[in-house]
Amino acid sequence: MKVILQETLEGVGHLGDLINVADGFARNYLLPRRKAVEADSRSIKAFEHVKRVAAEKAKKEKLEIEAHAAKVSAVSLTIEMQAGKDDKLFGSVTTKDIAEGLAAQGITVDRRKIQLAQPIKELGTVSVPIKMPRDVVATVTVRVVKQQEAEEPSASEAKG
Repeated sequence: MKVILQETLEGVGHLGDLINVADGFARNYLLPRRKAVEADSRSIKAFEHVKRVAAEKAKKEKLEIEAHAAKVSAVSLTIEMQAGKDDKLFGSVTTKDIAEGLAAQGITVDRRKIQLAQPIKELGTVSVPIKMPRDVVATVTVRVVKQQEAEEPSASEAKG
């Protein structure tokens, strides 16, 4: 019996597959549990229509995500950190710092999607990939610069 699978089944097939199975397997397991529908001309046409609509929706969604990724990629982020000799940072720049910097510029990104192999521990410029849905990757340029020392008030001002 030919059936169209309504969900992915281990060892049988994937969602939407048109497969030929034993009559008993279809009648006793697949059809009663709504894991498949019998493949007649009407159900095949209906499934193809649903598949086309889903593909168009996915294509439109991917275009929106790519537009958002382009907007995110256009951002250049500058983070000021305290640094010692040899431009080594006191601490490091983490995904949390990058997410907060992007949020300050009005771009919300889940910090778990920021693909930073290891925290940034030196001054300089680093390209950081951000994973988006539908296998889209945006790249943000992060500049880590030395924090300017705040001028401390002179001793005479502190006493007065």
